[in-house]
Amino acid sequence: MAEDAEPGALDAYSRIVSGVAKRLLPSVASLSVHVERRGVTAPVGAGSAVVFTEDGFLLTNAHVVGSGSGGVAQFSDGGQAPYSVVGRDRLSDLAVVRVHGATPPPAEFGDADRLVVGQLVIALGNPLGLAGSVTAGVVSGLGRSMPARSGAAVRFIEDVIQTDAALNPGNSGGALADASARVVGINTAVAGIGLGLAVPVNPTSMRIVTTLLRDGRVRRAFLGVAVAPAPLPVGLSARIGRDQGIRIVHVEPGSPAAVAGLVVGDLVVTVGGEPVDDAQALQRRMFAEAIDVPLAITVFRSPAMVDVIARPTELIDQP
Repeated sequence: MAEDAEPGALDAYSRIVSGVAKRLLPSVASLSVHVERRGVTAPVGAGSAVVFTEDGFLLTNAHVVGSGSGGVAQFSDGGQAPYSVVGRDRLSDLAVVRVHGATPPPAEFGDADRLVVGQLVIALGNPLGLAGSVTAGVVSGLGRSMPARSGAAVRFIEDVIQTDAALNPGNSGGALADASARVVGINTAVAGIGLGLAVPVNPTSMRIVTTLLRDGRVRRAFLGVAVAPAPLPVGLSARIGRDQGIRIVHVEPGSPAAVAGLVVGDLVVTVGGEPVDDAQALQRRMFAEAIDVPLAITVFRSPAMVDVIARPTELIDQP
């Protein structure tokens, strides 16, 4: 009986993956990135992008488009057209481009906040220049932080999805989808053998996308910490009524967090008087309205609660 069940399970798995590929691959473009140097336009890189509107807007990674202003998008049906960069946000590693020509129907976007560890995900993109590639795996972790360099500064992309679906150069900017063919992430980096990361598609990232569409950039407040999910000690959990929180795993020297006295190992309890139980609760506050405004932060630093006041600065993007 077990021998009969195994082929059936594999067939079901294959049907899911092939079904997602059939629905989404037409909406995943291969991007050739161009820059102009001394009056000559030349390709400098490549990646992937996902159609997300009917009128030709695509979502990709900021590091894919780099400092370029445009290039050429090619689709699985062989169609291609020039595109221009609408806006980029290096801290989230998201960028919006617009294709000047016909595009396939947009992909359906889901909500990465509903993902669970172990869930099946499928990565679609153009690794190593091989258009229309598909790999499958599972969600290996949630709420990760990924360092990103912008000029001389090192910042952290928060709340990324970790997956073991194979990602290779060129996959960046492509889709990470769930079993219902909903895009739940934008593949962003290869962190090591068997380890891939993706920017989540959720209300926070879609706020960033909306701002890029409107303004071409995102004004951000900079606190200067990287965080990771962490269970709360039993005593603290009973005291505040929840068992999960976020732990500070890095404090940027000289940052507002460092000046305020936050240190690695602190468990963040509240920010601005509101409970914090995941990285997004902190991320959602780090937009323009928080710049240069005093921000009350309460952390647990065993064995006591510690209150500090931080004043986030404006994050200045660097090419």
